[in-house]
Amino acid sequence: MSATSAWAQSTGVLTGTVRDRKTQEVVPGVTVVLEGTTLGTSSDEEGRYRLTDIPTGSYNVRASFVGYEPLLRANVVITSGNASIINLELNSSSQQLSEVQVVGNRAIRVATAETPLSVQRINTEEIKSNPGGNFDISKVIQTLPGVGGGGTGGTAGFRNDIIIRGGAPNENVYYLDGIEVPVINHFQTQGSSGGPTGILNVSFIEDVTLSSSAFEARYDNVLSSVLQFRQRDGNPDRVQGNVRLSGTEVAATLEGPLAKNTTFLASARRSYLQFLFKAIDLPIRPNYWDFQYKVTTKLSPKTTLTSLGLGAIDHFELAVPRKTSPDKEYTLRSTPTIDQWNYTVGLALRQLLENGYLNVALSRTQLNNKLDQFEDRTTTEESRRVLLTRSGETENKLRIDVNKAVGRWQYAYGLVGQFVQYDSRFFNRIRNEVRDAQGNLVSPRVDVNFRTDIDFARFGAFGQVTRTLLPDDRLTVSAGLRTDGNSFTEDGGNLLRTLSPRVSASYALASRWNLNGSIGRYYKIPPSTILGFRDENGNPVNKGSRYIRSDHYVAGLEFLPTAATRFTLEGFYKKYSHYPVSVRDGISLANLGGDFSALGNEAVSSTGKGRAFGAELFFQQKLAKKIFAVASLTAFRSEFSGANGQYRPSAWDSRFLTSALLGRKFTKGWEMGFKYRFAGGSPYTPFDLEASQASYLAVGRGVLDYSRLNTIRLGSFQQFDFRLDKKFNWRRTSIDLFLDVQNAFLLKNPSLPSYTFQRTADNAGFVSTDGQPIRPDGSNAVPTLLQDDDPTVTPTIGFILEF
Repeated sequence: MSATSAWAQSTGVLTGTVRDRKTQEVVPGVTVVLEGTTLGTSSDEEGRYRLTDIPTGSYNVRASFVGYEPLLRANVVITSGNASIINLELNSSSQQLSEVQVVGNRAIRVATAETPLSVQRINTEEIKSNPGGNFDISKVIQTLPGVGGGGTGGTAGFRNDIIIRGGAPNENVYYLDGIEVPVINHFQTQGSSGGPTGILNVSFIEDVTLSSSAFEARYDNVLSSVLQFRQRDGNPDRVQGNVRLSGTEVAATLEGPLAKNTTFLASARRSYLQFLFKAIDLPIRPNYWDFQYKVTTKLSPKTTLTSLGLGAIDHFELAVPRKTSPDKEYTLRSTPTIDQWNYTVGLALRQLLENGYLNVALSRTQLNNKLDQFEDRTTTEESRRVLLTRSGETENKLRIDVNKAVGRWQYAYGLVGQFVQYDSRFFNRIRNEVRDAQGNLVSPRVDVNFRTDIDFARFGAFGQVTRTLLPDDRLTVSAGLRTDGNSFTEDGGNLLRTLSPRVSASYALASRWNLNGSIGRYYKIPPSTILGFRDENGNPVNKGSRYIRSDHYVAGLEFLPTAATRFTLEGFYKKYSHYPVSVRDGISLANLGGDFSALGNEAVSSTGKGRAFGAELFFQQKLAKKIFAVASLTAFRSEFSGANGQYRPSAWDSRFLTSALLGRKFTKGWEMGFKYRFAGGSPYTPFDLEASQASYLAVGRGVLDYSRLNTIRLGSFQQFDFRLDKKFNWRRTSIDLFLDVQNAFLLKNPSLPSYTFQRTADNAGFVSTDGQPIRPDGSNAVPTLLQDDDPTVTPTIGFILEF
């Protein structure tokens, strides 16, 4: 058979289920069409639709039905290798003619009645084709408004910390098909987040929704954002799969029917990042495996049981590049190695009720964390140990919620219960003792050394009610209330202390304009690394910790000129209270969490305050005339107070965030994308030069001068990424060849300086001012601040084979 005839016969399949978003009932008779073609079908009595013999390419899928708002799913890619499985959820509306005029051009709107603003949504194709994203969801969302991380906001450029509107990385929560997943990145910073790369397999994901305010009352422990990952179901018609091979990883995914009314998805991935980074002479060496599965069983027409899980096995260390100075080599050898594993497994039951549904979710998450650091990694002598962490954390969770829709009313209520277990063996040499020239003690040696083992219960309840008002349902108001408690902290049983009301409203000014606003109070319990800390006498000194509180005030305007175009302008103000402040250093822990050391493990007081405020402008153009684009601009301030009560810029206060993405689809399977990100200079704290010199030989790092907290700023961050794809389709297989380049223009991006002593040229020892061996107090050493702003480019080339 000739290549031309094979190409001419390449067609694909689009299938899925249509449901009512409010009640989760299937909706038969819905018209599903591919825009710009004559191809279309209707959902059957089970809500399923199926389109076959679709010429391969990218399409916008539109679903419409009387009594529902039209729905647009943009950039749905049809290949001959795998069927595209897209489930659709429709929002009901009034059937009056005037209502059609109000909502007819709102097909791209991603907000819900409960969260009418500060919401962004990206689908699986946008994740796969994101330049510089390398199929990593955490990197992809950094193009959205108000989102910093990965080189912005005081984090290393290779990390996946998600910084939302000036909040710390641990202020976000993540849900996978309604089950909370605390760990979504490899090499997670315990008590925070981050890591070089994500765990979630993009082949499982149908879409991702980011809410940066106006959170529904069902979500607990959130201060800055809720990230909801919705997974698709496996193909119910046949077994299919894909293999992804690149310079960074190899991944395999398989899916299909297991039995009648049961489908599965399963995947495994192995990293090659350590080999790529060695080849391009980068010092970081991440080495990991991850696994993921989902099994969906339709027990009856009204009952669905979902089982899911994901896990990772990680090893991370810094190696010495071929081209490096003796000073930098010594510094790299004095960094911790990390061994970590984690998993989350869960069961979710959905039972349809009259005018609504019941959700029951049971899950278990376990994290095991091991860190080791010595003065010089060439030795493992305990006397020269700087850091030791052996910790484990387990969370068992049960969530129950009921959701109803009756006329103009929607309401939901539910309960959550958790059992938390945490154990840790921790040692950290903070600084050596400092003596003056006469041998008098200036400051004592500071070590943190403890063991802990705690378990406690967490519990909470919520209620939310939503109502449409005025003719044509132009006004929608939603109000929620939740409370949370625990059995560990001193006031954990006082549920009145964590009452968190919230209210939001959306008004349709015209057919294309919406005015939105929200006010809400949200609480988060401090991480277990804080709650479990014990002093030298074994006392849990942080039992008096308060829940961290954040009050949000947000207003915005939304303009939808076409069904595929969206503009939003929002202003926000976040006010924090009861933030943990380090007793030892007097700084707010809101500044920490952007490195690989565990957050916490010290005595704190719940006396910190904070504020973050700013404005966001966002533009989105879904696929139209083969072009799609995203652009955002955020201007903000982020400030927190420490023990002295004075507001200082936080580590995440980069002031400006800008991002732009442009993609173009060409004929014959070619696609190209560009992405640019800019962030203002992040503040940082300089070193206490005297204390650093006295302690360096013992702890292998400089001592920060917290009396000058965040008084210096780095230069601005810039990065340009590029991606090129070429897709080939045959009768039952397809292949996507891709080239993905991060920092394609080799732009210099400053990072935090490192403190060290100057080494001899042969790296046999330290240079001294008097030619003698370095004294224990470092007084005859030659201190050096190492700058790490060498530009690096991270290219990867690979393919995705679908079958």
